Amino acid sequence: MTTIASYNSENLIGKQIGTSIVLNELARGSMAIVFVAYQKTLKRRIAVKILPKSFLTPKSAKLFQQEAEAAAILSHPNIIPIYEVGENKKFLFFTMQLIQGFPLSQLLERAQKLVLPSKRLLPLKQTIQFVTQILDALHYAHQQDIIHRDIKPDNILIEKHSHRPIITDFGVAKVLGAEKEDHLMMLGTPLYMAPEQIIGETRGARSDIYAIGTMLFQMLVPEVPLPQFDSSDALLKYKLLNKKGFFKKKPSELNPFLKKEMDKIVGRAIKYEAENRYNNCQEFKSKLEGYYQTYLQ
Repeated sequence: MTTIASYNSENLIGKQIGTSIVLNELARGSMAIVFVAYQKTLKRRIAVKILPKSFLTPKSAKLFQQEAEAAAILSHPNIIPIYEVGENKKFLFFTMQLIQGFPLSQLLERAQKLVLPSKRLLPLKQTIQFVTQILDALHYAHQQDIIHRDIKPDNILIEKHSHRPIITDFGVAKVLGAEKEDHLMMLGTPLYMAPEQIIGETRGARSDIYAIGTMLFQMLVPEVPLPQFDSSDALLKYKLLNKKGFFKKKPSELNPFLKKEMDKIVGRAIKYEAENRYNNCQEFKSKLEGYYQTYLQ
């Protein structure tokens, strides 16, 4: 099966996409390629993301267009701004702000490479500050009826100078998960998928809350307490079968600097049944802020 990894993007360098000239490839994901481009109209460098139509069905392509346009109306300091949405014969594209920074996943990887387990932790204050900002942004998006559905460290960029977390890939994940029969449904990282997403359903904001809870767990501990899996399918099956708890240890059992109150906060976010999670991101954020004020000030 042809994948985006084999897609030859060299012929796009120097070509015009929308109002911009493609300069160089920046990153490549499971379904799309991001380029640095020069926007001629405003004389600035931006990012251009393309999704080849060969990897999309006509229906999902139409849905992507609708969702990208919806995402473009979002205006929040922790959500990447989208400038332009369009398509040509070969691919769909949208342009967005070029962030000078790095993904949260890179920050986690750096920490996990340290020799001493006690050093493999992000500063707790920083972790809570990151996640509360992300939750605030998601709550705003949810109020606009936009669900992300692919929250994970790779989709959170940390701005280099301000250390501001910025959510990327709004709209795309919702489209790819919209059709149960579509082969694109399972895109994303299985670790962060809520159980209902695995079977092709979504519970709105609560599916995003599950992903944030899983990501928070990962940020709080030196290593995620999971067995080794031979495949993504094995991981997904494990998640579906373990209704009483996906992780076999609690955060405070792996991080001596945490109070047991954090176990309750994280635990509710990643409940198997969506209705047992937080009602919205604002409620989740409030619990984290309470922990911060009680134990870290």
